[in-house]
Amino acid sequence: MSQSSCKTIKTTCAYCGVGCGIEASVNETERQVLINGDDNHPANFGRLCSKGSSLGETIDVSSRLLTPYIGQQATDWNTALDAVASTFSQIIAEHGPDSVAIYGSGQLLTEDYYVANKLMKGFIGSANIDTNSRLCMSSAVSGHKRAFGTDTVPNCYDDLELADLVVITGSNMAWCHPISYQRIRAAKAKNPNMRVVVIDPRRTATCDIADLHLPLAGGSDVVLFNGLLNHLVNGQYLQQEYIDNHTQGFAEAVAAAQQDAGDLAEVALRTRLSERDLVTFYNWFAETDKVVTAYSQGVKQSSSGVDKVNSILNCHLATGRIGKPGAGPLSMTGQPNAMGGREVGGLATTLAAHMEFNIDGDTDRVARFWNAANMATKPGLPAVELFEAIAAGKIKAVWIMATNPVVSLPNADQVKAALQQCPFVVVSDCVANTDTLELAHIKLPAQGWSEKDGIVTNSERRLSHQRALLPPAGEAKPDWWIISQVGQRLGFKDAFNYQHQVEIFREHAALSGFENSSEQRLRDFDISAFANISQQQYEDFEPIQWPVNQQYPNGKERFFADGQFYTPNRKANFIALTGRAPGNLPDQEYPLVLNTGRLRDQWHTMTRSALAPRLNQHRPEPFVEVNPQDAAKYGLKDGHIAHLQSRWGQMYARVNVSESQVAGDVFVPMHWTEQYASKGRMGAVVNPVVDPVSGQPESKHTPIRIAPYQAEWHGFVLSRQPLPDAGIDYQVKVNCQGYLRYELAGYDQSSLSIDWVKQWLSQVYPALSWQYLDDAKLGLLRVAGYQGNSLMFVLCIATTPDIRMLPERNFLSSLFAKSQLQPDERLALLSGLPTAGAEDTGAQVCACFNVGEKTIRKAIRENGLTSYQEVGKCCKAGTNCGSCVPEIKTILASMVETQPA
Repeated sequence: MSQSSCKTIKTTCAYCGVGCGIEASVNETERQVLINGDDNHPANFGRLCSKGSSLGETIDVSSRLLTPYIGQQATDWNTALDAVASTFSQIIAEHGPDSVAIYGSGQLLTEDYYVANKLMKGFIGSANIDTNSRLCMSSAVSGHKRAFGTDTVPNCYDDLELADLVVITGSNMAWCHPISYQRIRAAKAKNPNMRVVVIDPRRTATCDIADLHLPLAGGSDVVLFNGLLNHLVNGQYLQQEYIDNHTQGFAEAVAAAQQDAGDLAEVALRTRLSERDLVTFYNWFAETDKVVTAYSQGVKQSSSGVDKVNSILNCHLATGRIGKPGAGPLSMTGQPNAMGGREVGGLATTLAAHMEFNIDGDTDRVARFWNAANMATKPGLPAVELFEAIAAGKIKAVWIMATNPVVSLPNADQVKAALQQCPFVVVSDCVANTDTLELAHIKLPAQGWSEKDGIVTNSERRLSHQRALLPPAGEAKPDWWIISQVGQRLGFKDAFNYQHQVEIFREHAALSGFENSSEQRLRDFDISAFANISQQQYEDFEPIQWPVNQQYPNGKERFFADGQFYTPNRKANFIALTGRAPGNLPDQEYPLVLNTGRLRDQWHTMTRSALAPRLNQHRPEPFVEVNPQDAAKYGLKDGHIAHLQSRWGQMYARVNVSESQVAGDVFVPMHWTEQYASKGRMGAVVNPVVDPVSGQPESKHTPIRIAPYQAEWHGFVLSRQPLPDAGIDYQVKVNCQGYLRYELAGYDQSSLSIDWVKQWLSQVYPALSWQYLDDAKLGLLRVAGYQGNSLMFVLCIATTPDIRMLPERNFLSSLFAKSQLQPDERLALLSGLPTAGAEDTGAQVCACFNVGEKTIRKAIRENGLTSYQEVGKCCKAGTNCGSCVPEIKTILASMVETQPA
């Protein structure tokens, strides 16, 4: 990219809730973007993970939705918007406002979220607007409200570095919030007194820096922290003055904890932990003044998620360790603007600006500010219930924005069936093909990251500006504009006559300060200092933590160190808790527990991250992580395919036998869709049980059964062109650099014939020269197709997925980078063995610099490397986001173990 034609723009990453700052070099003419971390952004100080670093590879327009559609017919904006408004209006007139709904996303910017919430709750008159953030952080919202009186995150990222004890619970932070994790790693290296405890049923990459790993039984968090509260009481580690002056309900919480977890041996039994490890953890927490507990989805995605959150908050309140430098609870949000959605009332159960349906005067306050005559007066349906209402025919129109619920929601097959029979489905998205878009009656092209412009809030309450880098692709429009246009067509022109997103942000800021005082209704969220922000000030917006008002013009890092909360008497609430079993327990028919989560290099349902080839190499297909005992018990082989089934659905995944997974539990990543894996949708398997307070689904605990997938053959294709669906039982598509990779398996033996292969591939490649090896006795078939001497595809099929029969993909894929193949390389295609001098880099370890395992092993062997730092200096692996450091250390350890004595 020519630097002379570039301009530099500061923006914010589109992925997780860390909210990293980006410095983008933009060539608008060529529509190219080079990504670097923003050295001055306080969330990341220049560091980016593999996903953030590759954002420039995801902005190609070939996969974009570029024009509105009604059915399968492209149309213009006016026609599409008129159709949305008139249909919504007709359904509301016939069935009432609760017959329609909006389902949004933490990918929306604050201005988008604000307008959607205002339209639905203030003017349509229903609170049936919820968001996929319900799936990742609503239990933290409810826990905060129960304890603090409002949804306040007390602490900030700096505290992760200032603490002497960091407790990471329910989070594979090394993969899911990698930049925050690297801050802890760096702080630990500087502070020899810092300890790290990781609480997780799995031994994940995060455990690489752990002084203690507690592989607790899934769902037993409340018992663990009730035991800690007892330990604090019995050992007199309490901050009694703080408890007496600034809290209430302590005696009741202690009584419940003593009854629930008063016996250490019983706690050990129920949590599946040793008494020694429990005592170690309890003593470290009790005896360390600076303790931060960072918690994420393993805590929140549970039928008792709110109780889990409050069990953590109880322990911090009991010791007065809250809102102080290096001490406090820190909820790590999943999405880039999940916090912004909370601020504008994007959940069905809340109002804008941290106001509530159940607090006297708040509904009227919002209605008066908006001049809304049709204000919703009761909470709407949270995500799982919302789609159940669609299935039941109660909701007859739904508008889905920037999310893919057919993949991401639990019981996803029912969600798909609900949308298939829903009378009217509108989907706003920036991509052309998702599982959800296939079911839309109207498709609306929204701007994507690199085009959208607005504010986002990260996990530490820090507002940042996500700036547009490029002009919109095709006819794509901002979400706030699309929503406003529909609002005007519904008859609410004055309320939605926005010309620029800064006008929306001003209104949002003004509402946050509206009647926000001790005399009226004091609230934590207040950014009223921006109520009159100019457009230029908005363009120049610098990251800042709220509140930002007359009292705190430069923002505020922490809450509650002064013991003042947002309850009526300004005291925090202890919550009396009893550990509860998960909503569904394993039984004879479904004996295993399914745990789910994210991967290092993928994001949600892969609509963005899968466009970057290097992000697809580390874990290229759905997998199930299984303990060796369970693998033996259920006849599973490493590298083969398994069939997983629950009461709600089924999926297929590649088996990964690993000691990091405890016996009785299995783990599956959340990302694959039918667009990328024919039978890899995790959401189809997950149970729809939710927390009774927050409505957040229990994504970490679904009873399942597992069995080998008895395929007759296995194989793969590397192809320069996309291939049509072959009707194969197991088919996974992987975007690679210059080609696509398809992993295949099936029952039908006819697929082992050259005739079948030619019939399938000739649909895309009608005029090629063919080269093949067909060995019926060995059950081998290898086929290559050429245009001249240029390789167009290679296919390998065998009766087993073992590497002796199916060659490694990495060497074969390297041949696609060559414009012409030599005769020895053509022969190597069929043998599966690299030619002399050709380098097989091996399976990818480092996504940031695309470094393979064999490259790392060679560097270690030839240079006598003994540390991951030396590996980084030699081949760059592990020197950017650091997420691959644990894997590099494992490689180092394995090479030491195999050295001759």
